[in-house]
Amino acid sequence: MYEVITNDGRTLAVEEWGVPDGTAVVYCHGTPMSRLARYPDDELFGTLGIRLITYDRPGYGKSTPQRGRRVADAAADIEAIASALSLNRFPVFGVSGGGGHALAAAAGLPDRVTAVGVMACTAPRDAAGLDWTAGMMEDNQASSVAAANGREALADHLAKAESSDLMSLVPPAEQAVLQRPDIQRMLSTAFAEALRPGLDGWIDDERALYALPWGFDPSTIRVPVRLWHGELDTLVPVSHSVWLAERIPDALLVREPTAAHAGHFLATPDMLRWLVATEG
Repeated sequence: MYEVITNDGRTLAVEEWGVPDGTAVVYCHGTPMSRLARYPDDELFGTLGIRLITYDRPGYGKSTPQRGRRVADAAADIEAIASALSLNRFPVFGVSGGGGHALAAAAGLPDRVTAVGVMACTAPRDAAGLDWTAGMMEDNQASSVAAANGREALADHLAKAESSDLMSLVPPAEQAVLQRPDIQRMLSTAFAEALRPGLDGWIDDERALYALPWGFDPSTIRVPVRLWHGELDTLVPVSHSVWLAERIPDALLVREPTAAHAGHFLATPDMLRWLVATEG
């Protein structure tokens, strides 16, 4: 782990996996996760020749909080990391709550981001024409209501979730994948690190995703975008990716009829292969 200092003096905690001289891919973790979240078999990165760069979004793990941040603000943080690592052009990969942040990098850094892969991604809370909570599990609907009601209401809601077992927070359709020992170990470690300093990162993430405008228009993205979504997903319904695909020029949407939210783990190798091929 090492630290990158942003232009406004904040610290971003950064981690690297895979091949040091491989294709650099910047990864945006889910919510609530940390820089330790990734595909659980690190050998995949070596096989694909990838230098995976992960980081704690503000308030998670060892990164400085940034109260009131928007999804769009991720572009400046990713640019700071890329500049510190002397990355000129690179693809970005985001999962679940990280998907919007990856798209923000594409919109905000058109001269540096070469392609974006997003999996099980939320749409903006103010997405025109989208029934945002339709088909969404009750706990996530409750989170969105709490987020709209302010930091204190959301903190109270998330404090209850924090005390719960991670597996109890997801519906039965997710269990088959999440019960894999390698995935359980990775998620438990990444979740614990995310919340080690407290709830600030989780609160600001959900406020940015569930209550505030993203701060950029997905229709302005001009780099190749590939979206993946499981049709059985009730954490983030597939309608969110459909909405994004209809607005991002030439975006490709892969819908998996038999997968739920956690199915993104099984689909990650194909997404990474696509990112590397697009980069090449």
